[in-house]
Amino acid sequence: MRVFIVGISGAIGDLLTDKLRDHGAVVRGLVRRASQQADLRSKGAEATVGDLGAMSVEELAQAFEGSDVIVYTAGSNGGARDITDAIDGNGVSTALKAAEQAGVRRFALVSVFPESWRERDLGEEVEHYFAVKKAADVAVTRSELDWLILRPSLLLDDPGVGTVSLGPAEVHDDITREDVADTLAQLLCEPRISRQILELNRGTTPIDEAVAANVRSV
Repeated sequence: MRVFIVGISGAIGDLLTDKLRDHGAVVRGLVRRASQQADLRSKGAEATVGDLGAMSVEELAQAFEGSDVIVYTAGSNGGARDITDAIDGNGVSTALKAAEQAGVRRFALVSVFPESWRERDLGEEVEHYFAVKKAADVAVTRSELDWLILRPSLLLDDPGVGTVSLGPAEVHDDITREDVADTLAQLLCEPRISRQILELNRGTTPIDEAVAANVRSV
């Protein structure tokens, strides 16, 4: 499996690279600086240098060529509106069009729980972030691609535990980034997981069993 990760230098993208390599996948990704290419090569991955917010559909499609699946893990984390629009909104739209143009059928998006932090008084920029993320989810589901949307709960940097709770609707709590990356890698290795939105939280089910439980019967 040849995987292209948009956001490969981010926390989840970096962990996902290792997990996918463990599964025998060929991994490539998009980075902003040439200096990051050497780091990725040391992990057995290749990188294309480009600014996601400024790349055209044609430029991104060229980077995607030869891939079996595109994974979009890039995100602004609720910062300034212009960055949120560029990365979480327009970036996803550009990547969807680029995947279609490059002939890549599978597309996976790492999104967020719609109800994240609902108990808090969020600022306008964070509210805007959630609105943009939801619009991106809608765009993915309305595409002609073989898509997957994964919505992890609050992300932690603790070591993974190897067990999760995964399904169409989950309680929002927290989960380690390592368990997110491990779950996503196993989802990508299961072609019967298709055109589904899955929410991911900490839990007691081994990841491989949680993934298998979400395979739709034909």
